Amino acid sequence: MALAVLFLVAAPYPPALAERVVGTALRDGVAYSRLQDLTDSVGPRLTGSPGAEAAVAWALQKFQEDGVSAHTEPATVPHWVRGEERAELLPAKGVAGLKLAVTALGGSPGTPSDGIEGDIVEVHTLAELQALGASAKGKIVFFNHAMSTASGKTTGYGAFVDLRTHGPAEAAKAGAAGAFVRSLATASFRSPHTGATDFAEGAPKVPAAAISTEDADLFHRLLAKGAQVRVKLWLGCKTLPDVQSANVVAEVRGREKPEEVVLLGAHLDSWDLAQGAIDDGAGAVIVMEAARLAAQLRPAPRRTIRVVLFMNEENGLAGGKAYAKAHAAEAPRHVAALESDSGAGRPLGIVLRAGGDGKALLAPWLAPLQTVGAASFVDGEAGGADISPLGPLQVPFVSVRQDNTHYFDLHHSAADTFDKVDRDALSRTAAAVSWVAVSLAEMEGTLVRPPPTPPRQRAAPDQPQPAATPPRSNR
Repeated sequence: MALAVLFLVAAPYPPALAERVVGTALRDGVAYSRLQDLTDSVGPRLTGSPGAEAAVAWALQKFQEDGVSAHTEPATVPHWVRGEERAELLPAKGVAGLKLAVTALGGSPGTPSDGIEGDIVEVHTLAELQALGASAKGKIVFFNHAMSTASGKTTGYGAFVDLRTHGPAEAAKAGAAGAFVRSLATASFRSPHTGATDFAEGAPKVPAAAISTEDADLFHRLLAKGAQVRVKLWLGCKTLPDVQSANVVAEVRGREKPEEVVLLGAHLDSWDLAQGAIDDGAGAVIVMEAARLAAQLRPAPRRTIRVVLFMNEENGLAGGKAYAKAHAAEAPRHVAALESDSGAGRPLGIVLRAGGDGKALLAPWLAPLQTVGAASFVDGEAGGADISPLGPLQVPFVSVRQDNTHYFDLHHSAADTFDKVDRDALSRTAAAVSWVAVSLAEMEGTLVRPPPTPPRQRAAPDQPQPAATPPRSNR
């Protein structure tokens, strides 16, 4: 008891403040009920779709209900539509015909109305594809990989995401007829996982699809025994003209230093295969909860807490780029940025990217997170795709690292639905993010600004990229 009393006296915050933030987040369950509302009433939110625009209106309404001032800021976003998607393994000697489980990759062109047909050629790296030379011409390139079951500190996503991002474009350069990419997944029930693929402006394109891990294994087994693996693919994808959309920006204005900003971000858009509950409806409601709780504090935090629900993280990063451009002049007054895009798992600890001894500044504020299991610093690279354009502007990054054991079971697939979310885990992470935000806004000092870093491709939630990784693509 004496130790507890001494600790409370030494704490840089009143105990009642931690209770009002952490305790309320755990008791109220608002993040969970709000996620259910978003997923069930709005649903999929791919940019350019009615769902994306409905989500903007939904977010504005929820902020208003919470008494949080909010507005929209414009972002021009791509408008890609999926259309028909089907594929068949054609029967041959030693090969039974089969309807394959496929889904188009974002940004893929469609096939002719009667589809494309070709023999499958398997590669495991971009270098293997390039080594095929002319023998890849007219083939359908199959990018296989060994993404592991989630364990330890890595799933393998970071090691293999380039096959999806750049593989189809390289196949097109080689004269291939199309491309299949084994789903980047840690579990599957023949549920293909989509994601963006990048084609350079004016460069050749080929129809590209993700294939379920089970069908990828089938391809590999058949090819290993020397069978002819021939497939027919139909995709109805189209890229329509860009459209106007918006980020939703909300603020709880600071009482003493309102010009200094603690930025919390998550992306409002999602892929179109499911409800986008894990990616990134969970992140959106987590940062909205931080704003709701901060708005209830009397007095308000010392600095402004700003929440940005970004549009177009999944297939373009237009919202993140638009925010960084529009707010470049005030970047020196962004004292920290935190992105929530790691699903709905429980919090594990805090990751920090700042100059000087930032941990020493933040550590005295972390004790209230013992309740949720996140009161210590853990290894990793703080940041995220939407806030990465602030890296060159030297904004310090903070992350609440989460348990992502099953994240890639669901990521970018038709299984990303609300029923997969655990209420307690989501509430714990909402409590952790809310308390970190209030701590950064309330503490007397601010984090030292780190060296500038280039914007980068979205880091997988449990496979952070090094800060020095050069920019290559948005997803």
